[in-house]
Parts: sequence; C-alpha cells; structure tokens
Amino acid sequence: MAQLHFHPLPTAAIELLRAGGSDGYGLLPERVRARGESNPCRHCLNFIPDGADMLILAYRPFTHLQPYAETGPIFLCADACAPWSGKGVPPILTRSPAYLVKGYSESERIVYGTGKVVPAEDLEPYAEALLDRADVHFVDVRSARNNCFQVRLTRHDHQPE
Repeated sequence: MAQLHFHPLPTAAIELLRAGGSDGYGLLPERVRARGESNPCRHCLNFIPDGADMLILAYRPFTHLQPYAETGPIFLCADACAPWSGKGVPPILTRSPAYLVKGYSESERIVYGTGKVVPAEDLEPYAEALLDRADVHFVDVRSARNNCFQVRLTRHDHQPE
C-alpha cells in the first residue's frame, strides 16, 4: 500500500499571494474576516480561526493550462502560518462527511474512472488504492459539495514539482 503524503500549497506561492500577487484568474485575493471556524486554509491545512483575516482567491493546482486544469475558490490564512507537516489526515479533512477524490496521471490529466465521492472514513484507503496504480501519479481531494480543491496527495516517497 502507498504511504500518503498530504501536500500544503507551496509557501513561496502563498507568500506571493499574501504580498499582493494575483490569483489563478489574474485578480488580487479578497481579504475578509473569517466567520465561524469552517474555512480551511490550504497552507497550514487547518481551519482559520473565527474573526481572523483570511484570503479568498481562485487557485489552479496544476502547472500548465489544459482542459483538466480545474481552477476554483480556496481560502488561506491572511497572516503567516506554518505549512502542514503533520502525520495522518490534516484537520481540514476531518469535518465533512464525504470528499471528491480523483487520480491524475503524470501529465496532470484525470485518470478516467478514478473520480469518486467517498465517505471521510474511506478517503485514506481509496487514495492509497489509487496511488498503488501505475497510471496514477497524484490524487487531489476536493469538496464533495462545492468541488473546491482541498489538498494533493502523493506516495510518501514522491514530491510534487
């Protein structure tokens, strides 16, 4: 079985966005105050505290534009936060009853037949099974309700570029 590695968004990219860089649509991130504690930061992979400043922006977790390079809204802590480096499932994947999980090839194309909404308790076993396949290079986890990108998973010995 593949050992899972949950990848936070790259710190350098997050620092650029926090400093006024443009998002996946060429727009400046929106700065708002978090309401409640259900806004998942894609860098620390934790929930942004109620009342804290956060950024909302369009993000595309792919290196090149192509038909499978989905872009969508994400949240980030507006202030510096440490990138996720923990073991096991990060906090942002603990509050939803289900997630959309998809396998992608090395060329960042969806591997047909891998996309599936899975109950939260089945996320790790399903991702491991996908990553054990020779045709799956990485797995993306998205919100089952809104299709928002949550996190990328790879085999523990593979780091994304």
